[in-house]
Amino acid sequence: MFRTAMGDVEPLAANRAEPYRERPPPIPRPQPADAEPEQPELLAESQVETHDYLLFARPGVQKRVVAELQRGRIEPELEVDLHGLRAAHARIVLTEFFADCRQRRVRCARIIHGKGRGSDSPQPVLKCKVNYWLRLRQDVLAFCSATRRDGGTGAVYVLLRNPDKDGTRRARR
Repeated sequence: MFRTAMGDVEPLAANRAEPYRERPPPIPRPQPADAEPEQPELLAESQVETHDYLLFARPGVQKRVVAELQRGRIEPELEVDLHGLRAAHARIVLTEFFADCRQRRVRCARIIHGKGRGSDSPQPVLKCKVNYWLRLRQDVLAFCSATRRDGGTGAVYVLLRNPDKDGTRRARR
């Protein structure tokens, strides 16, 4: 019965699967001639609001990681004390501090900026400057005010980017 049903069937010419072919690269959409390449927006210091409690996280940083940072569960490996310094000197010290953090492969650091009670201005100068400077640094993933035991609103925990990750994605194997 099977042979009668298959009597008029002809075998296929190829008995293997079709070989893998790479797809051609996508064709980019034409850009208008007057369009300029996008540049990252520069952040002006006047655009940054400094509240009593500081909190900042870059897009893509997990909420769970930020919550752990806020609770003080990520132990700061290095710290720097800026309070009492002038803003220009504090920026130099902070730049050197971040270079040291990168060299030592520090993932979490604490910056003590003080509460600004001794300043003449209504807002703490160093706290405002640190809030602004940290947002400009690409190696800073997130920061928040420290817990009471580590300085409260007079200090910040800073979560730093892994220096081994340069921002490029590796190909999966």
